[in-house]
Amino acid sequence: MTATEFHSHPPTPFLDLASIRKSVEIDLEAVDRLLRKHLDSDVPLVNEISEHVIAGGGKRLRPILVLLSARACHHTEDNLEINERHIRLAAVIELIHTATLLHDDVVDSSGMRHGRETANRLFGNEASVLAGDFLYSRAFQLMVEVGNIRIMEIMAHTTNRIAEGEVMQLINCRDPDTTEAGYFEIIGRKTADLFAAAARIGAICAEAMPAQEDAMARYGHHLGIAYQLIDDILDYPVNDGQGLGKNAGDDLAEGKPTLPLIHAIRESDPRNADILREAVTSSRLDAIEEVLAIIESAGSIAYTSQIATEHASLAERALLEIPDSRRRETLRGLAKFAVNRRTD
Repeated sequence: MTATEFHSHPPTPFLDLASIRKSVEIDLEAVDRLLRKHLDSDVPLVNEISEHVIAGGGKRLRPILVLLSARACHHTEDNLEINERHIRLAAVIELIHTATLLHDDVVDSSGMRHGRETANRLFGNEASVLAGDFLYSRAFQLMVEVGNIRIMEIMAHTTNRIAEGEVMQLINCRDPDTTEAGYFEIIGRKTADLFAAAARIGAICAEAMPAQEDAMARYGHHLGIAYQLIDDILDYPVNDGQGLGKNAGDDLAEGKPTLPLIHAIRESDPRNADILREAVTSSRLDAIEEVLAIIESAGSIAYTSQIATEHASLAERALLEIPDSRRRETLRGLAKFAVNRRTD
């Protein structure tokens, strides 16, 4: 991609998340109001768990992607006359994402997320799983209100793929022989598919042409891959003992062979490879410092970072199908944020 391919605007400066959120602030506030309205239940425990996970914050990247996609693809980006479908569908995406987090934390026996205790630690595994089911059902209720069967088909397919990805990850848990191809299949289903769906349904809200809709889906897919790769890097803070927002070795402790580990096992000498294989199999952090040193010496962080950068570039290239606008530039900024962020 050359500078002239985005000739109508100067090169996009690095946008931090606050700036990206600011660009859709009014829409995002409407999403939050809708979320709180539809999380109301006659069952007090459901309300309590739902409030805990929604109030926990998070970046709201996936709903932001719906909003930016809809605005970027609409012919009048600042006057989106689509009966607020993009608001409802942004809420749908966040509900589905939050449901997956509730279930993930139970499967992974996680105790902390975004610096707060997880719902499963506070309320128990059973309640957390059932609350996740509640969020899934609420998401599909909202989709019914939108009344677009194609969007329902996309989201049904996406949630099915996410579930398959979760099972695949469970199968590969504590398996040091997990291949790079297998890893990308998992994150494609678990992470990238929801990003792609968010971007695609935003384009559908704006009644974009098929080529633009497909371009937004490609953008979302590559953005999701890049985001997950950086998330995996942040678990191995080889250059920063502070952990960069995550507890060093969380993925290792859960037995997840992510790309930095997979690459290091492949590229290390037999002794170091055996150390890493044992660390994956045992899921123990006794040797975390040695593991970090081996990963760094194998060039695995740089390797993973390079692939993340390539996917971010592919995401930007997909935007060439989208009309030039401030929103398109913000989407470019989002791709840059995904690979330059310093926290999980």
